[in-house]
Amino acid sequence: MPPAAPAAEWIDQRHALERWLAELPSAASPGLDTEFMRRNTFHPQLALLQLGWDGRYALVDPLAFDIGDALRPRLGATNTVVVMHSAGEDLETLAPFLPEGPGTLFDTQIAAAFAGMGLGMSYRALVAELAGVELDKGETRSDWMQRPLTESQCSYATLDVVYLDTIHAQLAERLQQRDRTAWHAEDCERLKQRASHRDGDPQPQRGSRGAAEWPRTQQALLRRILLWRDRSARTLDRPRPWLLEDALAMSLAQQPPASLAELDQRSRGQRALRSPQRAELFELLAPPVSDEELASTASIPAVPQGEAKKALGAMKQRIDQRATELDLPPGLLCPRKVLEEYVVTAEWPDFLDGWRRSVLHDELSALLPG
Repeated sequence: MPPAAPAAEWIDQRHALERWLAELPSAASPGLDTEFMRRNTFHPQLALLQLGWDGRYALVDPLAFDIGDALRPRLGATNTVVVMHSAGEDLETLAPFLPEGPGTLFDTQIAAAFAGMGLGMSYRALVAELAGVELDKGETRSDWMQRPLTESQCSYATLDVVYLDTIHAQLAERLQQRDRTAWHAEDCERLKQRASHRDGDPQPQRGSRGAAEWPRTQQALLRRILLWRDRSARTLDRPRPWLLEDALAMSLAQQPPASLAELDQRSRGQRALRSPQRAELFELLAPPVSDEELASTASIPAVPQGEAKKALGAMKQRIDQRATELDLPPGLLCPRKVLEEYVVTAEWPDFLDGWRRSVLHDELSALLPG
């Protein structure tokens, strides 16, 4: 049977959250998790915040009051280590309340990978491995915006932070034994930085591999369209595909509509693309690509072919060898997508900076095709 959850304080007032946080010892490393909804919106909607430390647990209701002012002084402090599991989406959800993220992040999923336990390990699997407890995941798809929450929801949410303290202690020890503490901290900081950049990708067209062989002017126009989609989706708070699906964005970049009526016809079925947005998009498509716009558009990496494909194979083999030597998952050391981009552009990827540069740079750069 799944374990019973310990009692957790329900907090729906600012002074109660401030008191709970103030009672944490200065050296405490509180566990943190969130429940959020993101079905019909661009921005994740924070529905619940869970906190835990040394047998004390709190379920914080962000729908009842603005939690940000209470969270930032304690959890945003540089000397506070906040323990989270697979924190990427949680950090994005918390960004309006903790813009810079927690002071110091300890991500247990990343730590497990550095500890030789595999890439992308779930919280449930980690609890089973390190705490010997099987958790029930029956409330994963609950409606967390409803009030009041059910007893089952509260139990599930509390258990998501109950074992973070135990997991943190064991993983921190394993990282120290393997001399991977600094590497883990660097990757956690990188995750924080990525979540705090809320303006979106300035080069979204680079993800459209099907446009790699297009003329540069069409790539620049695709970038213009995708940047507009991102801005509009954020403003309207609707998912990007509701506004403009990828296939339609590429079609419009290849063959811009000659009239607003044509755009209306081609964009039928886009749930968030109303008349004002269609008119705005049509005006956006009209001007030719300028020299300045062309110069600011990064080229889309092509699929490796010929010598580049051979070099990719050699690099991938070397990554696997180094990963084995370091007892790390190859995907943690260098994801294939990053390697493909490097072999085509010959530009050292940002992802491979830091500790990865010292491990990989000389060997990989020597394998670039001549």
